[in-house]
Amino acid sequence: MMTEPKSTPEKGICSSCGLCSIKEWPMHESIRSCVFKNGWLGGREKKLFERERKLDNPEEMRFGITKERFLAQLKKPMPGAQWSGIITAIAQTAFDSDLVEGVVTLHRSGKNSFFSEPVLAMTPRDIDESKGNKPVLSPVLRSLQDAVRKNLKSILVIGAACHIHTLRDFQERFPYLQQMKVYTVGIPCVDNVHRNRFHWILQRMSKSPETAFHMEFMADFRIHIRHTDGSVEKIPFFSLPEELSNPEIFPKACMACFDYLNSLADITVGYLAAPFRSNEKLQWILVRTEKGGQLLDPIKDRLERYPEKGEWECRDAVLKNAEAIIAAMKEQKASYSSKRKMPVWAGQILAWVLGRKGPKGIGFAHYSVDFHLIRHYYYVKYRYPEQLTLLVPRHVRSIIQEYGLPL
Repeated sequence: MMTEPKSTPEKGICSSCGLCSIKEWPMHESIRSCVFKNGWLGGREKKLFERERKLDNPEEMRFGITKERFLAQLKKPMPGAQWSGIITAIAQTAFDSDLVEGVVTLHRSGKNSFFSEPVLAMTPRDIDESKGNKPVLSPVLRSLQDAVRKNLKSILVIGAACHIHTLRDFQERFPYLQQMKVYTVGIPCVDNVHRNRFHWILQRMSKSPETAFHMEFMADFRIHIRHTDGSVEKIPFFSLPEELSNPEIFPKACMACFDYLNSLADITVGYLAAPFRSNEKLQWILVRTEKGGQLLDPIKDRLERYPEKGEWECRDAVLKNAEAIIAAMKEQKASYSSKRKMPVWAGQILAWVLGRKGPKGIGFAHYSVDFHLIRHYYYVKYRYPEQLTLLVPRHVRSIIQEYGLPL
């Protein structure tokens, strides 16, 4: 019988970003820049944009400050890319045009396609091999050490919000990267897992975990698992075993994240607001800074571009889940059932119904952001109350109040 792996040793909230493993400077300086020591957004957002997000702008509260937002896909998708390859195209073009000398990114581990290895990519082949997501905590920033040792003057960093927050603080606070021009591509990120728990989770999702090599939570309310034979297994969210709703299986860092959409990146590239269609590979582009525009401009002619779609309103859908979210964060149950919450056939029907009647496009992005902000607010409130003031940005409290939920 499979048993849940033991938790990693207690060390507080840590996203394993990789910065404090670098030997080129004292570890305590890296730790000083940790987002879980400094909090999300707030003054860091104000320094980047010369203002914080507006509390009277519902979209900006959820998605962050942007210069433009739109849907897009490459006219000629890149073979092997997770979507059409927009992030890889940005990185390759920035490197080929000498805008940057290297790309701080991730490769898939040779031992496991779901796991990652940090890399400083300095050839087109190395950049190409960074395609695809790796749904585990990843020490992306460790490769900054190589960039410093090689005395690079310009780099592109591709990372999650915890990486970008920590990087921006560190570059401003300490001298080691201050002479380096840094561009950032942000990936929307939520619900990664520890490596030692990944296969325990995958075995509870998939009928054939040994052949799985790609997994994504999709806007059709299903988890899509791609297998080595080319097939795609689709499991409704609602048919997962109850034990996969246990907040303790996710890293504390992910459950205490308040920047799903990577709001301090120069450009964010994801798929959250892109309508899911089997014959398309649309992604959602959020250009945030002048540097973000510089990264995007060289590939604009290679993009098919579309306006955002979907109805904004999703209040009822969020409130239907809010009470259960709060209870789950507060109760801290001793055990969770290994049985599915509902049969797969029933989950498929529910996913089909919600796929047609539930929030779509920009509405799905609205719903997903609010769902996770509410979940994470109450996670911190009940598990780390002493850090609530530090970690939670002011706009999150406004969103909680917007739903009439208790602070």
